[in-house]
Amino acid sequence: MNEPHRLRWLAMFVFTLASSLSFIDRQILAALAPAIQSEFGLTLAQYGAVVSVFSITYALTAPLAGMFIDRAGLNTGIVVSIALWSAVGVATGMTTGFMGLLVCRGALGFAESGNLPASGKAGALYLAAGERALGAAFGQVGISIGMVVAPVLASGLYAAYGWRMAFVVAGLLGFLWIPLWLVTARAIPRAHEEKRGQAAGLGELVRDRRLWGLIAANILSMTTYSLWMNWTTVFLVKTKGLTQDEANLRFAWIPPVFAALGGLAGGSLSWRFAGAGRTLPRARLRAAGLASVALLGTALAPLAPTSGMATAVICWSYFWTVAFSVNTYALPVDYFGVERAATGVAALTMAYGLMQTVLSPFVGSMVDRHGFVPVCAAVAVMPMLAWVVLRATAGEARAAA
Repeated sequence: MNEPHRLRWLAMFVFTLASSLSFIDRQILAALAPAIQSEFGLTLAQYGAVVSVFSITYALTAPLAGMFIDRAGLNTGIVVSIALWSAVGVATGMTTGFMGLLVCRGALGFAESGNLPASGKAGALYLAAGERALGAAFGQVGISIGMVVAPVLASGLYAAYGWRMAFVVAGLLGFLWIPLWLVTARAIPRAHEEKRGQAAGLGELVRDRRLWGLIAANILSMTTYSLWMNWTTVFLVKTKGLTQDEANLRFAWIPPVFAALGGLAGGSLSWRFAGAGRTLPRARLRAAGLASVALLGTALAPLAPTSGMATAVICWSYFWTVAFSVNTYALPVDYFGVERAATGVAALTMAYGLMQTVLSPFVGSMVDRHGFVPVCAAVAVMPMLAWVVLRATAGEARAAA
């Protein structure tokens, strides 16, 4: 191990831009959905299939992407991934109907499944061990930037050039990122040597109970994240009587900002706890435990008397969910070492994707029948259960060498 370079956070910032581009490519479809549905004559069921094929492909191919990045190396892995998803983005702007759109979104899920594993690998290589949860928070910052930029970029380009140009421009931005990263990677030395091709096979990992604990914990803890990412606008419309535009323009953009802040807070907490003499895994578990207690407040969201107060509860929930998440995503490197960082993070990516595929239809059904009160009460306790699972499967919770 070398001394972490003074410009290591610049490297992480450049990698954060890849996460932003990834979410811009994803969210542009949602921003332009009415125009695309109108031109192609898509039913809501067909649009739902287009959304689902991305999530399913993303989840199922994430482990393969993680193993590829560990074996081929970070630079090769992320360049291949972003080149593919950028090409798919451009191709999406040239589709002529439902089947073309379906194929493109499936291909986008496959290509983007390498983004989070590569981000985890970058944090493992460039940062000191105690900084990795904070490094994971940079990925959330990138996601938040992408979520804010996507609708603005899409609306501006749609008004001037039509919806197709938005996909083309987003894809071209990805191609521009590749030389930026390669120059950065050449200029900033890594703290840890990358041993390509020496990562252990999937069989060894699946026999480790800590991996299954991480997968189960991520499924449980990220239910709150999935709830607010997909249902905030609907929640405000149904429970507070707002119009869609009122909900989006006045309130729905605020919680993602707190998600990014929560990631930074979660990383800082585990860093501080580790400085008090705990091992890194124990420090991360302590930070996650604190977040799980705070997340019990999620149950109060439907009971808030005003839209502003309800949004404040959502912000609180988003903040602590991501504070929990960044510590979960740092644990695979602690447990399995730098050489298997991408594979470990990919397992969590797969878990989240599969959970989201199942959760959204369930939430919709529950809200139709009973409203948001039981939904928010149920997801409020999930992070606490996730923390129990992490503690039960951690063993002595010592970091890998």
